Amino acid sequence: TTWLNMSLQDGASPIMEQLVFFHDHVLMIMLMITTTVLYMMITLIRNKQTSRFMLEGQMIETTWTIAPAIILVFIAMPSLRLLYLMDEVHNPSLTLKAVGHQWYWSYEYSDFTKLEFDSYMIPQEEQQESTFRLLDTDNRIVLPMNSPIRMIVTAADVLHSWTIPSLGVKTDATPGRLNQTSFSISRPGILYGQCSEICGANHSFMPITIESVPAKYFINWVSK
Repeated sequence: TTWLNMSLQDGASPIMEQLVFFHDHVLMIMLMITTTVLYMMITLIRNKQTSRFMLEGQMIETTWTIAPAIILVFIAMPSLRLLYLMDEVHNPSLTLKAVGHQWYWSYEYSDFTKLEFDSYMIPQEEQQESTFRLLDTDNRIVLPMNSPIRMIVTAADVLHSWTIPSLGVKTDATPGRLNQTSFSISRPGILYGQCSEICGANHSFMPITIESVPAKYFINWVSK
């Protein structure tokens, strides 16, 4: 993302790319509806089309009842498809557990022994020129790209929300409950997110930083 960017972030997962396509699809439908309604309003204002003999118009009433139903079908079908795709959990190659605390995240790599750490935001006085203010963490999550990843999210105290906009992932962290989601990162790079639940005074200081790397680099990181 860039400063003053009005559009969505570039998708870093197949689901997010589909969400961006769906957003553009709905936006075009809204643009056509807005243009048509605006044209009809201008026409009614500029023309004096009156008829004292016209009592009913069954054809126009039928049209403006059926047309919105057809438009809703064009919106609902891709929306339902995306909902099912987002809810489906494929056979994961890696499981990552995130635990929300006030106000930091703890991570556990469930497939490995004793691979867990806490992730805090880097304080402003310790930041370097290459770090992003309020977004970089002292311990980044390292994940392999092009691999199905299962995410298990919970909280230890209050409600949190594990959110990465460029992955199209937003999962609530609820105390005493395990919520599950899945994603696959399609490109290497560093992805940023934040807790998007109002969880207290330092709610805005719970950043999430993911470092997406090829599988061989991930294996080297785990072995070290």
